[in-house]
Amino acid sequence: MDKENCTAVTGFILLGFSDAPELRVFLFLLFLSIYGVTVWGNLGMIALIQVSSGLHTPMYFFLSHLSFVDFCYSTTITPKMPANILKEDRAISFLECTVQFYLFCTFGVTEVVLLAVMAYDRFVAICDPLLYMVTMSRNLCVELVSCCYLSGTLCSVIRLCLALQIPSYRSNVINHFFCDLPPLLSLACSDVTVNQLVLYIVATFNEVITIVVILTSYLFILITILRMHSAEGRCKAFSTCASHLAAIAVLQGTILFIYCRPHSGNSMDTDKVATVFYTVVIPMVNPLVDSLRNKDLQEALRKVVSSKIFS
Repeated sequence: MDKENCTAVTGFILLGFSDAPELRVFLFLLFLSIYGVTVWGNLGMIALIQVSSGLHTPMYFFLSHLSFVDFCYSTTITPKMPANILKEDRAISFLECTVQFYLFCTFGVTEVVLLAVMAYDRFVAICDPLLYMVTMSRNLCVELVSCCYLSGTLCSVIRLCLALQIPSYRSNVINHFFCDLPPLLSLACSDVTVNQLVLYIVATFNEVITIVVILTSYLFILITILRMHSAEGRCKAFSTCASHLAAIAVLQGTILFIYCRPHSGNSMDTDKVATVFYTVVIPMVNPLVDSLRNKDLQEALRKVVSSKIFS
């Protein structure tokens, strides 16, 4: 590699979706609308769970934190996307890039671990319903959620250290719509084989642990559901788990595709399109699917709306 073209950078330029200038207005309105629905849906979910006493259960405690995490990591990335689509100057400082990367990684890993915790919660609720409230005590729920945030923080610190170890770059142009480690490593002048290996190991370890917990939980859930004599009970159990499984499938699938594979010559454009699903679409879809498929949430919403109207 030509060392003369390598330099330390003070900022980067995010290409975003500049390859389609004729779609700028459409993409601007699309991402702005998606972010609006994301904010409204997730903050609305948190508020509804807080004001409805019937939703003060472990399941909705975890669901409120899932909405909070979705809101946070969507806010870390999405607002800058429509702004960069219309602007010619798509520069981002090194500090802004670092903060964005750190926060995104923190909340992204937190969500992955939180989905595994929610799978365990569903396992206890369906397989041992009589002892559910005893097993999933308030203290245990707080401890599990704390472990989720701690896991996200530790993983983001490791990945941030990997990024800060890059002394120079051959370019300051990032072919992405936000700062992430894979595109940064692709611009590094120095040998980043160790960095890529550590990223691969950390991401794969997280995925393996969480997927094992999820698959084990849902295996026992499936066995329990098939043993139910009531068709109504089976339908209710399947309905409760369907939205959670859909979110897991999209999120875990995208992360496995982007992070849990050895470095290859795959196009960064492919990763960029795939990343849209779990950074932009999933945070918007989660609260909508949960509210549409959950009768308890629908009933709580009706009560809140009715009380407001009559008051």
